Formats: sequence, structure tokens, C-alpha cells
Amino acid sequence: MAKKSKTQRAKASAARQQRKATREEAGDQPVVEVVEAEEKPKKSIFKKSETTDSDDEAAKKPAKKAEEKPSKKVRFQFLRDVKAEMKRVTWPTRIDVLRWSGVVIVALLFFGIFVAVLDNLIITPVLVGISGL
Repeated sequence: MAKKSKTQRAKASAARQQRKATREEAGDQPVVEVVEAEEKPKKSIFKKSETTDSDDEAAKKPAKKAEEKPSKKVRFQFLRDVKAEMKRVTWPTRIDVLRWSGVVIVALLFFGIFVAVLDNLIITPVLVGISGL
């Protein structure tokens, strides 16, 4: 049996509490429990959902010709979507860009000097000492 998600457990708990409250209100009268319908599977992003009435109607209509070119609206939809997404982007300010560029340059200089020092003052004498043996 598959493990239930937090949401499914919460729904089940809420349903139990509601049934309990209903029993308490009704007193000692027998309570007929309502069987919950199975949850519909979530729609997948990549797969089409189950067929609907509109799908049946579309199946009856003749298929479009494969040679037809997409309309201008469809053709340029991608560019419109890109434009809309670019408006939602939080762009950094000029000061932030300059500040973080400075941090990157300082870090590059530090690590460049660090590697040069390691190479010239530590590694080179060790290699000379080993090769002299």
C-alpha cells in the first residue's frame, strides 16, 4: 500500500473529526458513514487528461491539414511569453552590480596571489630538493 501524503492524511483526519462531531450531535442514533469517492489523479504537465466532451467533438471534425502554417499569433507567442517573463525579473541595481563585481575581482586577485605564493615559495623548493637527490 502506498504511503499517504501529508495532505491526504490531513483530509482524512478532518473527515474523521467531522464524522465524530456529527455522531455527537445525533446522539445514540445510528450513523451511516459516507464513503468518500476516490480522488481524481492529478493532471500531469506532459500528458493530456482524460477525454472530455470537447475531445469527442474534436474527433468528429476532420483533422487540419498538416501543410497549414501556424498563425502569426501562434508563431510569435514564444516571444510574447519571453517579454512577459523579462518584466517579472527582479533586476539588480547599478550599485549592486558594481559591488558584486568588486567582490569577484578581489576574490580572483586573492586566490591568484595565494596560488602563486604556494607555487613559488613551497612547491618549487620541494621539487628542487627532490630532484637534487
